[in-house]
Amino acid sequence: MLKIQQYDQHYQYEFIQLKQCLNNTTESTELLQSIQTYLTHRNNRLKQEIYLEMNYFERKLTRRRHQYSSKTKQMIGVSPEVILDVHHDHLELNSVECEYLCRGGSYIRPNRTILHPYAARKELVQKEHDKMLKKTKDFLTKSCRSIPYTSPLFKQFSERLHTCLTLHYMTPIPYKDHARATQEREIVKSIRRKLKRNKLILRECDKSGNLYVSEKSVFEQKATEYRIQTGAYEELSSNPLEDILMRVTRLINDLHAKIKDLSPKQFGKMKPLRKNVRLAHMYFNPKTHKDPITLRPIMNTIHAATTGISHFLDDLIRPLFNKHSQPKPIVDGNSLLRQLEQYDGNGYLQSTTLFCTFDITNLYTMLPQNESLDSLEKFLHHYTLEKDLQGISIKVIRQLAETVLKETAFFYENKYYKQIVGGAMGSPFTLTLANIFMWQWENDIICKKLKPNEIYGRYIDDVFFTSNESKETIEGILKDANDFHPNIKLEATIGHSVSFLDLLITNRNGNLVSSVYHKLAAEPCIIPFNSDHTRHTFDNIIQVILLRAIRYSSTLESFQKEYRRTRFMLLYNGYPSKYIDQHFQKFFASHLSNSSLIPMIYDENEFLIIRKKLFAQSSVKEIQMNRQIDNIGIKQTDKPNKFDKTLFLHYTHEKRLEPIKRDIHKIYSDVFQGTEAESMRLIIGHRNSRNLACELIRTRPYASFIKLPSTKKSDVEDSSKHN
Repeated sequence: MLKIQQYDQHYQYEFIQLKQCLNNTTESTELLQSIQTYLTHRNNRLKQEIYLEMNYFERKLTRRRHQYSSKTKQMIGVSPEVILDVHHDHLELNSVECEYLCRGGSYIRPNRTILHPYAARKELVQKEHDKMLKKTKDFLTKSCRSIPYTSPLFKQFSERLHTCLTLHYMTPIPYKDHARATQEREIVKSIRRKLKRNKLILRECDKSGNLYVSEKSVFEQKATEYRIQTGAYEELSSNPLEDILMRVTRLINDLHAKIKDLSPKQFGKMKPLRKNVRLAHMYFNPKTHKDPITLRPIMNTIHAATTGISHFLDDLIRPLFNKHSQPKPIVDGNSLLRQLEQYDGNGYLQSTTLFCTFDITNLYTMLPQNESLDSLEKFLHHYTLEKDLQGISIKVIRQLAETVLKETAFFYENKYYKQIVGGAMGSPFTLTLANIFMWQWENDIICKKLKPNEIYGRYIDDVFFTSNESKETIEGILKDANDFHPNIKLEATIGHSVSFLDLLITNRNGNLVSSVYHKLAAEPCIIPFNSDHTRHTFDNIIQVILLRAIRYSSTLESFQKEYRRTRFMLLYNGYPSKYIDQHFQKFFASHLSNSSLIPMIYDENEFLIIRKKLFAQSSVKEIQMNRQIDNIGIKQTDKPNKFDKTLFLHYTHEKRLEPIKRDIHKIYSDVFQGTEAESMRLIIGHRNSRNLACELIRTRPYASFIKLPSTKKSDVEDSSKHN
C-alpha cells in the first residue's frame, strides 16, 4: 500500500505539471483527455491485479484472526470476537460454533424461510399478502374518492400480488445457497442445545453488538449482587398488574373527567388497553468494557400500563429540555468537539488546561424519585413552560410523572418485584426525568464553581468539563459533587488527555488534538458482509465510519491511522477489498476533485479542506434534536405531511426476495393505470428477518407470568364505566 501511495503521489505531481505545460487550446484539451482516459484504464488494470493478489492475503488474515485475539495481546483489536466468560471445562461449543457467534448479535442468516415446510411458507405468503392488501385498500380508499373499498381493481391487485409472492417464496434456490442455509440452521440449533444443556447464558454486550457467554449461576449471582447493592427493588408475593392497571386507569379517567386537565386526544394516547397490557420484565446485559464485568439492567416496558403516559410525557417535555436547559446537553462527540474548537479558537485553551470526565454510577436505577419530581416542577416553573404543555397544568404533569415512576413493577426469574428507587431503564420518560434531575444537580453543585468561559456538558450520565484551575481544586469540586446526594456517585478522570463517548481529546502543550477513541475492552463489531441485510446497509456502514473518522481526526496522521484500522475491521468482517475501495473512492470523490489511484488522502491541505466542510455539518442526532425543538407548539394537524400521497408497503427481506420490489411496482402500475391511484407514489420498504440475537437469546418470560389473569366477559368491562 505504501508503494502505491508513492506511485500515486508521483502520478498526481506529473499530471499537474503536464497541465501547466500545455496551453489551454482545443488540441491540448483533447490530448489531456486522451492521456487521462489511458491512465484511468491502466489504473483499473493495476487495481485488478492488486485485488487478485490481495484475495490470498484476506483469506490468510481471516483464518488467523483468533491467533491475534485482542484480549490475549492486550491491544485494541479489529476482528469481531465472542466473549467467553466461562471455564474451559464447561464450554462445549466447538470452534465452528464459536466462529459463528463471532458474527455478532446483528447477523442474519440467509434464506431462512426456504427451509420452512411448504405449508408454513404458504401461510407466510398469505400473511404478507393480507398485510399489503389491507394497507393498499385503506390508503387508496382514503386518498382516492373514485376508488371504493369494493372496487374490482382490488381483487385484480390481490390475485396478482398473491401469485407474485407465491412465486418468489416457493421458487427453489441454487444448491450452494440451500446448503449454506441448512448448515447455518443446524449450527444455530446446536448452539441453542448446548447452551441449555450446560446451563450457559447468552447475552448481547452493553454498547456493542458482540455476544457474551457466561455460566448462568455466575450471571445470576452478579444480578443478585446488583439488586442488593442498589436496594432499588422490593420483592412482591404475587402479580401486581391488576392493581397497577386499576390505579393508572382511574387516574387517567379522573383527569379526563375534568376537560381542562386532559383533552380526548391526550386521554386516548395515555389510556392503557386492558387486552394489550402486560407486566414489564427485566433482563441484564453485561458491561464487558468494564473491568471487572458488571451488569446493566434493562426493563422491557413496551406493553406496561404506564407506557402510554411515559411516551406522552417524553414527547412533550424532552424537546423543551433540549431547547431551554442551561448548560446545553451534549448531543454526540461531534457537538462536543465543535465546542472545544471554538474554545481553542477563543484562546481559552492553555498548556495547563485540564480536561475532566466523570460518569454517574447507575443513574437510572439510583435516581431519587421524589427529588426528581421536585426538579421537574422547578424546571417547568424556572423557564415558565406551562404555556408549552398543551394545556396541561404543571401539577397534572407531576401526577403523571409520579405514576410512571412509582407504578413500576416487573417479573424476573420467577419472581415479581417493584422498583422503589429510580426509574425503569427502558421507559422513555426515565431518560428525560434523569436529565432534568441532573440539570438541577449540576447547576447547584458544579457549574457555579466553574469560570464562565469553561466548557461544561453532559450526555445522560457522562459529564465533561474544562478547567484552568489546579488538579487539587478540581478534585475538591468533584468531592463536593460526590457527597451531595447518597444516591449520586461519580467515577472521574482528570488529565490532559481523556476519552468521552467515542472521542479522544488531548491538550498537547496548548494545542487541541482529537481522534476516534476505541475502548481497550470493547470488541469492534459491525454487521458482517455475509449477513442477509440489504446492500445499502453495508454502504451506510462505510460512509458513517469514514465520516466519523474525518470529523474526529484533527490531523492527517490520526485519520490515516483510523483509516487503516477501519480497513482491517471491514476485511475481518468479510467485506471484499474491491468493495471497500469502491466505497472509499466514492466517499472521497464526493469531496475531492483529483483522480487518485487509491482511495486515500495523503495531502494535509486536502484533508483539512474535507474536514472543515464535513465538520461544519450537523450530525444526524443534532438534526433530529433540532427538528424536535422546531416542532414545539406546532399541532400535529398543522404539520405538513410530505408523505400524504405515498403508499408504503413492506415485506420481510431475504436476498432471494429482492426482485419482489420491482414486481410489486409493476403490478400496481398495471392494475391502477389510468385511475386516480396512478398519481400516488408507491414505496416498497422492508423488514429485517430475525437476527442471531433474537434466535438465541430469550429474555421474555412466558405470557402466563406477565399477563392479566383470565376473567369472565362481564368482568372485562373497562374500569372507566363505574366512574
